[in-house]
Amino acid sequence: MQFPSSTSYALNYLIVFSVVCSGCIEARRTTLEPMSELVSTEIDSGLNDLPPAPSVPPGSTALRRLTRTQYEQSLKSVFGETVVVPKVSEPDIPEAGLFSVGASITSYSPRGIASLEEAAYAVAQQVVSTDELKSRAIPCDLETESTETRVSCINDIMALNGLRLWRRPLKEDELGRLVSLANQATEVLNDPWQGVSFGLAAMMQSPNFLYRLELAPSQVSAEGERFDPYALATRLSFFLWNHSPDDELLEAADSGILDTQEGLKAQAERLMASPQFKFGLEQFFIEKLKLYELDTLRKDPLQFDHYSPELMREAREETLRLIDYYVLERDSDLRELMTSREHFLTPRLAALYGVPAPVQDGFRRVTLPEESPRLGLLSHASLLSINAHPAASSATLRGRFVRTVLLCQEIPPPPPGVDTAIPEASGNTRTLRDRVAEHLTNPSCAGCHKLLDPIGLALENYDAIGRWRERDNGALIDASGELDGVSYEDPQSLSQVVREHPGFTSCLVKSVAQYATGRLITNEEAPLLQDLNTRFERLEFRLKPLFLELVLSPLFYNAGAPK
Repeated sequence: MQFPSSTSYALNYLIVFSVVCSGCIEARRTTLEPMSELVSTEIDSGLNDLPPAPSVPPGSTALRRLTRTQYEQSLKSVFGETVVVPKVSEPDIPEAGLFSVGASITSYSPRGIASLEEAAYAVAQQVVSTDELKSRAIPCDLETESTETRVSCINDIMALNGLRLWRRPLKEDELGRLVSLANQATEVLNDPWQGVSFGLAAMMQSPNFLYRLELAPSQVSAEGERFDPYALATRLSFFLWNHSPDDELLEAADSGILDTQEGLKAQAERLMASPQFKFGLEQFFIEKLKLYELDTLRKDPLQFDHYSPELMREAREETLRLIDYYVLERDSDLRELMTSREHFLTPRLAALYGVPAPVQDGFRRVTLPEESPRLGLLSHASLLSINAHPAASSATLRGRFVRTVLLCQEIPPPPPGVDTAIPEASGNTRTLRDRVAEHLTNPSCAGCHKLLDPIGLALENYDAIGRWRERDNGALIDASGELDGVSYEDPQSLSQVVREHPGFTSCLVKSVAQYATGRLITNEEAPLLQDLNTRFERLEFRLKPLFLELVLSPLFYNAGAPK
């Protein structure tokens, strides 16, 4: 066999046949406690008088591809924060508004696989050539003169990094193939570090790393069975940290700690007490609120001289900082996000919002006065910019955002061939409200637009980048309307109506459950969602306790039959 000195492609067939395809769909076989013997843990939140969660058949278990963020952050969690992870070309596809759900229905294209190969070798080369990264990934002396000691060290390196990368211990045959690959490369290249790099790169290209194989340890019954402990550790870590489990969580899986509700609760609390929970929390809201769209958003610079990519990055950060403030710092009612007067402003955002800059550089939390028109998330430049056109605001996009993202209501797509364009302004139709009224005379448009446009019109005082205005084409803006029978007069009162809407909190619970499980919640599981809704209300709508309640729910720890 001939090994190239710098390229990876000659190893393709060896990697594919000896590593990647081995054990791709096999579950780890372990013996767990019968479900009837698991102890139900009570959370110190006043919920001990509630009945246990209803018993329902679990939904099918999905095979989930790592998202781009999970791929990058998992490699950093394994090898260290300083490792540079090249971007992979495979895009994330949302389903039910979430990348984490879309990951269960997508795979990799040939182009994506090629970029994964390049990234794997780039990371592996960094690991074997950087002292800081070596100290974490190399647990032994690889430069020993003894061939026997070197082979033993390579075995230890593959076992340690295999556990971290594949999120479970390697089976004997898997470890044997990886060690054999690294030893062969060492002999041909006369360099044990290059041999190790080939072994590490092979692990990073395996489906065992690129996909999350979350299965039960044995045949799943109609009532479901608790996930394999390593699968449960993976599930927990990706939910709360958005990357692979750390060594302590893997040890908890190995020791049987995760087999009980007490152990699962303790590990969930540990993860939520870590600074890394901030990034997991933010990732949920990045997907939920579609904040990732700000990365590629563009506005007409001739129409909006305030616009810049830097402004959009700061607008995204403002929204995330407000969420962190209410969830992590205050641990308060999440509905306050809709009616908060707290803003995290930079000089750019302050200029956009028409208020004095609180600092010369960076962010600072400010409380806007009662007379300020800005109230809650619906006044954030991030959400207003995403839900608008490049050169103009959009009542339809903003109304759709409120109904589908904040309230989880379903809106059918427009019929094929229907002209959805809003008429241009004229002497008789200067404001968007006037133009929408004209548009709604078309019966094929009226059905959906009557559900969307009145809500979006309440936000017309904000232009396409979130700047406040009183008039549209010289005419005063009328922001009044109603949402599901409740009237409002302006954007501020719309925010209050959304805050009190029963669909707002139930939608959040549903989104959290689907984000955590990576799949759509089935009709049979609706009682479990209702149980979480009840608990969320009793918890005064605080998000951290809701996350913990979900972890301890059968929705999270019970495995259904694989798809």
